[in-house]
Amino acid sequence: MHTRYIFITGGVISGLGKGIVTSSIGKMLQFRGFKVTACKIDPYINYDAGTLRPTEHGEVWVTEDGGEIDQDLGHYERFLDINIPKSHNITTGQVFYEVIKREREGKYLGQTVQPIPHVTDEIKRRIRKVAEESKADFVLVEIGGTVGDYENVLFLEAARQMKLEKEEVLYVHVAYLPIPKSLGEMKTKAVQHSVRELGNFGIQPDFIIGRADTYLDDVRKKKIALFCNVNEEDVISDPEIENIYKLPLIFEEEKFGDKILSKFGIPLIKPRN
Repeated sequence: MHTRYIFITGGVISGLGKGIVTSSIGKMLQFRGFKVTACKIDPYINYDAGTLRPTEHGEVWVTEDGGEIDQDLGHYERFLDINIPKSHNITTGQVFYEVIKREREGKYLGQTVQPIPHVTDEIKRRIRKVAEESKADFVLVEIGGTVGDYENVLFLEAARQMKLEKEEVLYVHVAYLPIPKSLGEMKTKAVQHSVRELGNFGIQPDFIIGRADTYLDDVRKKKIALFCNVNEEDVISDPEIENIYKLPLIFEEEKFGDKILSKFGIPLIKPRN
């Protein structure tokens, strides 16, 4: 089976728990017997997380091969019970360093080196390298930050191009639904704007995950589906929970795992207990 890619993006605010969502999607696929790996894209210029202040970026995760990388990869390892190498953390610093290095070595044969296609090609090369080295059935690619961040533009463009180049790709968008105290009602407008912003990059999400204090009701799901151009059944709840390891089970209640397989045209497989 060739590798399929699932890109996970975030909207409205950062710190939504995309890493937990990514890990939970991976766990559902593991339940069905697939080999899964994950990589994290961090759009900062730092080469890795080793020199970042923990108070600003969180604790550094140290990989088995000595990499000092983003803590989200620690979530992936714990959820999926796999070792993830440092090459699965892609930063803007790494990408720019490699492109400039190749230009200095004459590898571009005198071309004018530009963000598109040269930087985006390097991003895609690194993502595909994750698939080649892991030999995974599914590669989950979490893009850090939110879709409105300037520094994410090239990564979103690379994600768009991968689907254009006939790779089997799904897009999952995680967005926040606030419940203002003065209203006591869950509001969807921020999600709508977030998906519209994603559309400006040529990406239409296949699934929208609503991150909120509670489960999404049918009214909210219908509204998101209508204004964000997705099927109502493809709007998934991500409520506040005490134990993050229960999230894959919550997703299974909405048959999220089956829906992912259906989108890829894979026959449904009953998850193992």
